[in-house]
Amino acid sequence: MISKHISYKEATLSPTATRLGIDNVPNPDVKYRMLLVANKCFEPLREFYGKPIRINSFYRSPELNKAIGGSSSSQHCSGEAMDIDADKDNKKLFEWSLKNLDFDQIIYEFGDENEPAWIHISYTERRPNRNQVLRAIKENGKTKYINY
Repeated sequence: MISKHISYKEATLSPTATRLGIDNVPNPDVKYRMLLVANKCFEPLREFYGKPIRINSFYRSPELNKAIGGSSSSQHCSGEAMDIDADKDNKKLFEWSLKNLDFDQIIYEFGDENEPAWIHISYTERRPNRNQVLRAIKENGKTKYINY
């Protein structure tokens, strides 16, 4: 288990990794950072929400991250980020997180003004958390991050 509500399998699951035969097993340092973001961000959010929250993406090995076209500086590769989705309550979770969590980044991922498609949240102890709040949008077919 990574935390009370996140299994190790859920945190490392990737259909892309399985399909391409990519090893998506975190080393002990990365696993420690996964425990941190899960317990500092996900678990308080899950307790507030009181219902399951889907994890779309948590740990990504550098090879997996490259295969899916992720950013070369993605915190998913260091075990410090997760993408979560609660269907029609993402904005509620996003707003609660802004007010109640210590975080490095929260990104309102795509969607529209009423609801993000999902939320990216990260946490680190390797430097001070930036408390950076961004919005991911598509512009000319490419992802662009703007201040929220």
